[in-house]
Amino acid sequence: MKRIICLLGLLAVFTIAFSGCGSITITLPAITPTSGSTGNTGSNTTGSEPHWGVQTKTSGCVAHDALPDSACTPGAVLATGTKDAICQYGYSSSVRNVPVSEKDQAYAEYGITHHSPGQYEVDHLVPLELGGSNDISNLWPEAASPKPGFHEKDKVENYLHDQVCSGAVSLKKAQIEIATNWLAVYNTMSK
Repeated sequence: MKRIICLLGLLAVFTIAFSGCGSITITLPAITPTSGSTGNTGSNTTGSEPHWGVQTKTSGCVAHDALPDSACTPGAVLATGTKDAICQYGYSSSVRNVPVSEKDQAYAEYGITHHSPGQYEVDHLVPLELGGSNDISNLWPEAASPKPGFHEKDKVENYLHDQVCSGAVSLKKAQIEIATNWLAVYNTMSK
């Protein structure tokens, strides 16, 4: 259902027709597509805004250099995940809801049929603490190693959350940075 809503949101205007009742026209704000990754694999490393919530494939996904396959995991954000909301203590735990079936789906999309405990973490590309969604388009099985892996990404998430809440960076910029190339932020932090 979320994917259908996202796809409908890509239209500036659409008409809902009711059988025998005429039609209603609803005008939505225009969404301008942005440039970014155009291939089926790899990650958007241009820093342009991803096509939030729009998966263009759901199988054969391959992570590259600790980044998810952007065709499978473009990232997704919640409209309610505003700066004011995410900076409130307890926000992330109040919106966390990833059932085991959805985690299993993320593993299946990336072709992972079995793994050892601690080898992977089904991670939110845009973390909840930055307004990320629990939608499958924002989830991927992130490896612990080789490093940097999910432990290092956790440090990036905390850093960007602090930057947003202090006003040093906008929430939108932090979301784009972590979704398009969290490694670039990590490498900047590590120096």
